[in-house]
Amino acid sequence: MHLSPEKVTTMSFDWGSIKWFVTPSTVPGAASTLGEVIVNPGRGHARHNHPGAEEIIYVISGEAMQMVDDGEPFPIKEGDTVHIPKGAYHSTYNSTWRPLRLIVTYTPGGEEKALEGAPDFCLHAPGEVPEWTQAAR
Repeated sequence: MHLSPEKVTTMSFDWGSIKWFVTPSTVPGAASTLGEVIVNPGRGHARHNHPGAEEIIYVISGEAMQMVDDGEPFPIKEGDTVHIPKGAYHSTYNSTWRPLRLIVTYTPGGEEKALEGAPDFCLHAPGEVPEWTQAAR
């Protein structure tokens, strides 16, 4: 099966966006989840966990501070990989002016469904481009 970004829905949040390319609910027979996550400059996602799945993060580009298992945050950058054990609390914060691009996997897949319950969740049709507004300071 071939999947291209313009054919996949986009999840957007206050902090950035996600395109899930492979999930158990969208690809027949898939047992894991794989997607691209973009964390906007100066943004991040809140501490959370995935009780039923481990997560792997691979940094395509950018830099951020990563916390795993309530430990001290550490820097991550292009080429780094982070393993998050099943149930471990974690967060990612992009403190730079450039977007952070990540490849993320869940094993087993399905944990992405929990994101649909986030208060800032928005689902965009394939080809639709999310927009963010800059807050005045």
